[in-house]
Amino acid sequence: MMELILSALGGYLIGSIPTGYWMGRALKGIDIRTVGSGNVGATNVFRSVGRAAGLATLAIDILKGYGAVWAALSVVGGEAAPLISGVAAVAGHSWSAWVRFRGGKGVATSAGVFFALIPGPTAVAVGVFAVVFGLFRRVSAGSIAAAVTLPVAARAMECARPRAALAAVVGALVLIRHLPNIRRLLTGKEPPLEFTRKNP
Repeated sequence: MMELILSALGGYLIGSIPTGYWMGRALKGIDIRTVGSGNVGATNVFRSVGRAAGLATLAIDILKGYGAVWAALSVVGGEAAPLISGVAAVAGHSWSAWVRFRGGKGVATSAGVFFALIPGPTAVAVGVFAVVFGLFRRVSAGSIAAAVTLPVAARAMECARPRAALAAVVGALVLIRHLPNIRRLLTGKEPPLEFTRKNP
């Protein structure tokens, strides 16, 4: 039991690293929570701080999820600890104690978690994200499509049931976090992510 508690705590601490917040402070002296969408995830960093900062935030947030699962697998092992650590990492990213329990939508960190747990279905989900984003230029649309695809792909590829179930739970969490985006998508008010010179 103590190992599982430590896995949860470790996963949360890794996931709670506020990458986007620190990027905004270090590179532009801004609080990313007060500009753009107010989100501390990679998309808002991309828009408000710049392309390089946004891409770096994306990479680090993915690594947070992957690292949390890898650490649990390496130190504790078994099936439960990596799953608990992965969920805790997504929760830490979404509700970080460093920034008064605010955070990102959990997409990048979830991708890292599931690349460590079920790489095949995750690659399919990332492919779906890329196609949807390429067509519509809306990160939220790609994220929603990927969140729906992941548990379906996990089931189709006959992944271990606990890992497939976790994909469904985290996918549902991502959808819930995107409810405001879904409303904007339905009303045509969701802004695209543009690769322009405004994002150096």
